[in-house]
Amino acid sequence: MGTHEYEDDPRNETVLISVNGKLLPRSEAMVSVFDAGFLLGDGVWESFRLHEGKLVFIEEHMDRLFRGASEISLDPGKSRNQILDEIDKVISANQMHDQVHLRLIISRGLKPTPYQAPWVISSPPTIVIIPEYKEANPKRAVEGISLVSVEVRRSGPEIQDPRINSLSKHNCIAACIEAAEKGGDEGLMMDPHGFVSTCNSTHFFMVKGGEVLTSSGEYCLEGITRGKVLELCESNGIPFSEADFTFEDVKSAEEAFVTGTFAGLTPVVSFDGSSIGDGKRGPMCEQLQNLYQELVRG
Repeated sequence: MGTHEYEDDPRNETVLISVNGKLLPRSEAMVSVFDAGFLLGDGVWESFRLHEGKLVFIEEHMDRLFRGASEISLDPGKSRNQILDEIDKVISANQMHDQVHLRLIISRGLKPTPYQAPWVISSPPTIVIIPEYKEANPKRAVEGISLVSVEVRRSGPEIQDPRINSLSKHNCIAACIEAAEKGGDEGLMMDPHGFVSTCNSTHFFMVKGGEVLTSSGEYCLEGITRGKVLELCESNGIPFSEADFTFEDVKSAEEAFVTGTFAGLTPVVSFDGSSIGDGKRGPMCEQLQNLYQELVRG
């Protein structure tokens, strides 16, 4: 599972999940087959972590949630503070404090019949909050993952805006399948112009000449962790840039890593079967991992 590798926690069998404000046992938490999210993938989502009683970077996640909803002309039907109250309600009901991963999903709501038009709707938006005890495998933070190049590309906004967390994730799923078939933990995807964009579920960084490089960001999700890494580089005097580069550039990188909400920073030790650098976590990745953990704790 790459950066999303975790160990099952038996406590998750009894967690309460919020479905439109109603707290339900995991086995009873369901949405209708007429829900627009199920029928059409019509909605947005966010994931974030609860660390020592604090929702990490929650304001940035809420910004992205509402920005994404606006992009698809979806009114969540609740204010930012009302949604935060619902999140707090779920956390309190489950008596959670640390090492918790939460997924918040907002779909357009129930449809009277399977039909594409977004204005054919018969209910307010559906809001689901799924809390789980979930800790990333700590070995991955040291031992890293392998990436492979995939043919599936990130689209431009004229097809489907890649910068928002849409429920429609088929292109990333297709890239994930292709990567698995090639023996990689994740697939490194190109943008429409043939430059490196992002991985199928994380953001990609590499190091060359002591400089941290990532894509332009034009064709990838507005990553919260990605943004924090760039801020850490700036505040700590680490050279960095957002630029266009190719798979060939990646092959000659000194080191590489990926970022995401769940696992933070994870080193990349190989690409298309060849070692990145010396095939293990590099010093820049380790330095930024430590800086990121300090930021989370703070």
